Amino acid sequence: MASRQFESFWVFPAICLILIFAPSVHAHDTRPIVLEITESGANEYTAQLRVPDSVPSNELPQLFFPENCQPSGEGVSATNADSHIQRRSFHCSQELAGQTIRMHFPVLNPSLATLFRFKTVSGDTATRMIGPETTSWTIPLRGTRLSIARDYATLGLRHILEGVDHLLFVLGLLMLVHDRWMLLKTITSFTVAHSITLAIATLGYASAPLLPLNAAIALSILFLAPEIVKLRRGESSLTIRQPWIVAFAFGLLHGFGFASGLSSAGLPSRELPLALLTFNVGVEAGQLGCVALVLLLQRSFESLEIRWPRWVQALPAYAIGSLGAYWTIQRTVMMFSGK
Repeated sequence: MASRQFESFWVFPAICLILIFAPSVHAHDTRPIVLEITESGANEYTAQLRVPDSVPSNELPQLFFPENCQPSGEGVSATNADSHIQRRSFHCSQELAGQTIRMHFPVLNPSLATLFRFKTVSGDTATRMIGPETTSWTIPLRGTRLSIARDYATLGLRHILEGVDHLLFVLGLLMLVHDRWMLLKTITSFTVAHSITLAIATLGYASAPLLPLNAAIALSILFLAPEIVKLRRGESSLTIRQPWIVAFAFGLLHGFGFASGLSSAGLPSRELPLALLTFNVGVEAGQLGCVALVLLLQRSFESLEIRWPRWVQALPAYAIGSLGAYWTIQRTVMMFSGK
């Protein structure tokens, strides 16, 4: 029965989503560019621009302040383990709030979102998450908790929707589910697990190096492919009988991956709980949206009772396995090459 359920119900939804994932086989970087402007005194500001290291050094954006602002002192540039950092101070003839900051990419726009953050001397924070199509920000006169919640929820949503590896893992889990109760247990286990590691990593209680972590996440996708093949053949295993266990175990890994996206953006210290909560809400919204899409496609094609050719029936498992293997090899090479 499990084999027939897989063949009839999952083939088309799986193929549709894999075709969507396929153009992103190189695993697009989901970390945002972060521009943080800190007010240090009367009309005195320090701008720090942090760009993921996936952007080549000759394509780093140039920062343009309003005409009434002039640089003061020498700028500082550095590259750390995962990002390029530029820092420079400015003096403006009038308050910066209400004015517009712009960025310009000298070669190509890397299609990364940008998180703008403005901190006042009094400690107030204004943030704005902007997509790659926009490279300017008019600083609001005053930031609000609502704007922080909105922008970190947007960051979480973008992170999961652009995180092809996370979504492909969820698809693989769904293909192992037998019934609605098991579906609920599996999705809940994955959610609880990645929420735990997201929280402890963001709060600084644990960490995982990015390159080995990315390789392990790819390996989690590769792990699911043989299990899907077993299910199609009518075989059984612990993973097939209790997919929620695998969802929880690998969800802990994926939570560290989500934390890397959040930590790269930084967190406003005064709004840490709100930012962490709303980022996780954004992640969950994107994940549940993906699950709902798969289930809608599944329900739509249940009634058609299409008899797929054997090679089509085998395609989803082997496609997931191929992508998982490709990313595992690619990221392992990157890990040992230090890139």
